[in-house]
Amino acid sequence: MSRFLVLFLSALLLLPNFVFAAAAPSMEELQSQIAEIMEELDDLSDRLDVPERHAAMDRISFTGDFRNTVDSLHYKNVTFNPGIKVDYGDFGEKLNSGEFGSGAPGTPLGDMMASMTPEQINALMTKVMAGGVGDFAMAAKPHTTDINNDLMFTTRLRLGMKADVSSNMNFDGRLVMYKNWGDSASTKVFDSWDAFSMDGTSSGKTSGDYLRVDRAFFNWKDIGGSDFYLSIGRRPSTYGPPSNYRVNELRGGTPSGHLVDFNFDGFTLGYHLSSITGIEGQSLRFCFGQGFESEWGNGEKFNDDINRNLDDTYLGGFNFDAYNDGKTLVQFTAFRAQDVVDGFKGEFAFPAQYAALFAPTMNADMQKFPNMNFVVRYTPTTVIGDINLAGAGFSREEDNGFVWFGSLAMTQLRSNGKAGMFGGMGNDAVYEAQLNDDGTEIIMMPARAENDDNQEGYGVYVGLRVPAPMGKFGLEYNYGSKYWTPFTQNQDDLLGSKLSTRGQVGEAYYIFDINPNCFIKVGGLYYDFEYSGSGSPVGRPVKIDDVEDGDKYSLLPVIDSAWDAYAKITMQF
Repeated sequence: MSRFLVLFLSALLLLPNFVFAAAAPSMEELQSQIAEIMEELDDLSDRLDVPERHAAMDRISFTGDFRNTVDSLHYKNVTFNPGIKVDYGDFGEKLNSGEFGSGAPGTPLGDMMASMTPEQINALMTKVMAGGVGDFAMAAKPHTTDINNDLMFTTRLRLGMKADVSSNMNFDGRLVMYKNWGDSASTKVFDSWDAFSMDGTSSGKTSGDYLRVDRAFFNWKDIGGSDFYLSIGRRPSTYGPPSNYRVNELRGGTPSGHLVDFNFDGFTLGYHLSSITGIEGQSLRFCFGQGFESEWGNGEKFNDDINRNLDDTYLGGFNFDAYNDGKTLVQFTAFRAQDVVDGFKGEFAFPAQYAALFAPTMNADMQKFPNMNFVVRYTPTTVIGDINLAGAGFSREEDNGFVWFGSLAMTQLRSNGKAGMFGGMGNDAVYEAQLNDDGTEIIMMPARAENDDNQEGYGVYVGLRVPAPMGKFGLEYNYGSKYWTPFTQNQDDLLGSKLSTRGQVGEAYYIFDINPNCFIKVGGLYYDFEYSGSGSPVGRPVKIDDVEDGDKYSLLPVIDSAWDAYAKITMQF
């Protein structure tokens, strides 16, 4: 193409010399003119090569941002007081039948009692005599301590990708690397649900120097000349309104950020209602996705009881932008997670503390390697119920830069009465004592959930951001009730997703705008936890104070309060 244009323009530039041949210049003048023409043509050719090369090779455009953060993390009254609910009536029947042996050394009952403290033995026998279901303390007494991580450095790299496929179809994607300095291990020791790496939270938790696909989808707009549009792939379901303000970004996801900050794969079918209603920015979206695949990768060819008890987990619902003029957004979200299992597929490093409690035989060998934790792939065991979520949000950006917002949401945990190792949907598992396969050891196995009651929770999220010298200042507050269980576990707050907290969180921050493509954010978060299990639908929430006092138990450590002081610098390119 560029060669043809060069020849064509050469002919045009030489044309005047033929028209006015009567005043023919000298040979020296012709050579000078030709030299000037060739110089101009070389410059023009170079200019034409750039867009041609772009059109031929640059089918995808990249953008990105690069963030470095230093945090100071402090935990107050971290308590480990593990315990389980036991069916003591069932235990007593098996004991009286002689199933567990006489209690002499070398019998299953004798070996079990040899691993227990005298206080635990007395408590066990008292409760077996009483029968029914009751708590069983697995530790002699609660262990409570304060933990301080004075300096924690992290780096996050995000690479955005865009490509136009046609006039009404495009591809959009983003790759993420998020790591803490000096660590490229992809797994963490399982001391909280935040340490459990799974599909929905893979881009929001530190996982080493890996590039992960945060989102990848295509948009098909104006289908058949209508107002329908379709999008399929790994969904843009993170940093939705109004949570985008605290990260100093435009709206990053479709659903309410108060309810959803969670990666999933699926599709969205939407319709722009503005052409019908005349209300600016009004649109309705139906979203569908999959949170768990039950058949593939779980050793399904063994066809054992675990795989027969599992179903795929699907998510579906509606997102309604009732009004959106670029300044004011009124949004409603409602969806359901269907057939939720007792913990999605994922990986973690097995804590030695649980070997001492649940696997005394294995624990004896693990003492030889005190600094090693073996990595396990967690597979759920059963479907425990459904989750319903709904919320309404409002945000307003004033012309002077003042921003304010509020969101109110609810969640409902619908238990089916089943439970896995960590519990059922919003309630604890009831364990039954049984012999292992070779009949030499008494083990505790989850048999059912303590009940099949529905449990409702609610959350409130409010905030404002005001113009300030060199940037902007923000304040935010959120509260979650006892059974509050949103899908926001992918938030990259190091103390855990603040919007998943069962309790209250306050945040204050100052953003310094260095230039249009760089800003510094300094601030702090304070968490006041009221109930255990923040961010997880599995298990019954209990008061943090009761766990500290030894009146209640929790398989995972609980935190009374915590705070995080941070400084971040972000560059966009």
